[in-house]
Amino acid sequence: MFMHNKRLQYTVRVSEPNPRLACLMLEQFGGADGELAAAMRYFTQGLTEEDPGRKDMLLDIATEELSHLEVIGSIIAMLNKGARAELSEAARSEAELFREIGASGISAKEAILFGGGAALIDSAGAPWSANYIDSRGEPTVDLRSNIAAEARAKIVYERLINITDDPGIKEALGFLMTREVAHQKSFEKALYAIADNFPPGKLPGVEQYASLYVNTSQGEGDLTGPWNSGAQWDRIDDLTETMPIDGGTGIPTVTLSPDQVEVAEQMALRLASVPEDRLTGAEIGAGPGAGRTSTGDKGGAADIAEASSTARAMSF
Repeated sequence: MFMHNKRLQYTVRVSEPNPRLACLMLEQFGGADGELAAAMRYFTQGLTEEDPGRKDMLLDIATEELSHLEVIGSIIAMLNKGARAELSEAARSEAELFREIGASGISAKEAILFGGGAALIDSAGAPWSANYIDSRGEPTVDLRSNIAAEARAKIVYERLINITDDPGIKEALGFLMTREVAHQKSFEKALYAIADNFPPGKLPGVEQYASLYVNTSQGEGDLTGPWNSGAQWDRIDDLTETMPIDGGTGIPTVTLSPDQVEVAEQMALRLASVPEDRLTGAEIGAGPGAGRTSTGDKGGAADIAEASSTARAMSF
């Protein structure tokens, strides 16, 4: 059950309307790393969580994210206040309004469909999507994803802070950014409160591959560090000597029934390549810049004529 308190969690003070900035702020309203996505991610996780401590934490943070949605939505509404009134009341001429939509950064969807109001779209006008929610129903997976989501949101807030000189907006965004930091800390504590939290899930990794580092990108720029060298790792550099890694042939196989073998052989015979060089449509139409063809390397009209003549001869 929810009860709404009309006071914001953080007071919004906007110096002056700025529709262009409002459009950018939509990224944290209806965007992939925005507050609605965070609230829905944590609510859906919390509703199915069996552990009482994690359930309480997830529902607490999910509810707070809704309050953050209200803060960022209020910023957008204040930044759009003048433009919204002009669009709704036709306070300016048609040409002026049309020019204002482009000059102010308001998208056509934001202006025409939503009348300059805060809408669940991102800064490019794309509608919010449940595809942003990447929960898997496994706490050790979801908590790591939540930590990453909060980190991404913090970076977006940093960039929004950097593009405004409005002190009130900077303060409000700084508050929202800092709450992302606090949530990361809570999620990490919850993750490490699970004794066996790595690797994720129930099944153990295959021991012979769990400490293997395969140096597949070789050449200038090869570096070593604790991520690929030392006692923790069995490192493979000579790929030609060690692959396939399971000691097999590396050739995929499948067991078929006799009927399936017969059908597969028929299909292979029907689709088999022939070694002779056959004239193609690309060669018949080849012009300058087409490169060498099977009819020679003259290129241009002479090559086309010769190819056409050859094609006619082959058709009889």
